[in-house]
Amino acid sequence: MQIQFQVRGQRATLRWLMFGMITVGALSLIVGLVFAGVSVSFLTDAKRAPGTVVALAWQDHDGGSRKPRDDDPPVAYPVIEFTSADGTPRKFQDSAGSNPPSYEVGEQVEVLYRADSPEDARINGFASLWLLPVIFGGIGLLFTGIGTTIALVSRRQRQRQRQRG
Repeated sequence: MQIQFQVRGQRATLRWLMFGMITVGALSLIVGLVFAGVSVSFLTDAKRAPGTVVALAWQDHDGGSRKPRDDDPPVAYPVIEFTSADGTPRKFQDSAGSNPPSYEVGEQVEVLYRADSPEDARINGFASLWLLPVIFGGIGLLFTGIGTTIALVSRRQRQRQRQRG
């Protein structure tokens, strides 16, 4: 009796693990697709303008999804100046920061912005447009793949046990 109970317990644990991995994976894929859709939508309406990195805004790690540690280095966010199509000079801080900095003061960059909302501007670069879709999509594929593999392996094991017994 005790052996059967342990086997059933392992099966239940595997099922929960499988469903959990597939669920987290599917949700991450959906979030990644939403972020990708936002980037694609932004790109279809975006105007382009040359810009210049005028400063680096150094910020301490604000926590986010984890507690900050004392040894966390500050992150540099580029501050860009550009002139929109209506001739108005604009300045914005990009949402993607890094350490070491990805850009240097004085560096020329291509700016993408919405004509009807020039304050909604981004650097035309991978981090600004595609980093979040790739991270969430990758996590989604990984978790969904692991959950699916668990499901297929446990299904094959059950079929072999039925054939034997």
